[in-house]
Amino acid sequence: MIEDMAVLQDGRVVEVNEVSLYVEDHGEGVPVLLLWRHQVPHLVDSGFRVITPDLRGFGRSGRPDEVAAYRLRNSVADMTVILDQLGIAAAHVVGHDWGSGVAWLTAMLSPDRVRTLTVISGAHPRATPTLRSYELAWYQLFFQFADIAEATVQHDDWAWLRLFTRGDGDQEQWIADLSRPGALTASLNWYRANLAPRQPAPLRPLPPVTAPTMAIWSTGDHYIDGEMVRNSAALVEGPWRYEEIPDASHWVPVAAPGRLNELLVSWLR
Repeated sequence: MIEDMAVLQDGRVVEVNEVSLYVEDHGEGVPVLLLWRHQVPHLVDSGFRVITPDLRGFGRSGRPDEVAAYRLRNSVADMTVILDQLGIAAAHVVGHDWGSGVAWLTAMLSPDRVRTLTVISGAHPRATPTLRSYELAWYQLFFQFADIAEATVQHDDWAWLRLFTRGDGDQEQWIADLSRPGALTASLNWYRANLAPRQPAPLRPLPPVTAPTMAIWSTGDHYIDGEMVRNSAALVEGPWRYEEIPDASHWVPVAAPGRLNELLVSWLR
């Protein structure tokens, strides 16, 4: 899915791995690296320090031209440098959608930086796939067609995007953000860098997740299969918790903010 790209005010731009990233730092207390924006006020009010970077290609962050720049491992490196620059040894890491992919990999590749892991609407990259997960992922192949995908998505006042997102989420905010020069291609490059079809080959081994992990999935998700999220438990060696939010769309932070706030605060404390 196209990740949440809206930004708050009073942030700063930092140079990270040759990319300018927009980062906000709110509140005081135990740090939370939050890879979207909606829960910032509630977490700050609950006594947490909340760091919200715009991932490369999104919001006010830089948009590299090369597709390879959007590989997940590059964003993991971005997160560790941001923590270094803010003087944070370890943080609770919370991610949604593409942010969950960055969060999963951060917990595997930089385990000493992750107090706990919370992933929302996103399975472990190596979770056992299901037939349903393949059916839901059809759009990932469509996004591989450079220029054609861009033209289709924004044609007729973004009619494809409006239909695809089923009226859920922050449609008007997304359209405003994606209308910026180069923004749509940058967002689609995440799919091209990480999900392009390739000849089957042995997978590179990944370390297990040792951090306490909470996975959240919503029954109204039309893009991620809940069984695949539950299958992720087999790849977590730390304490595992699974929570299901009934009837909420894929965009849980928008669709069920109250329930999500409750889960986050109870888990992070």
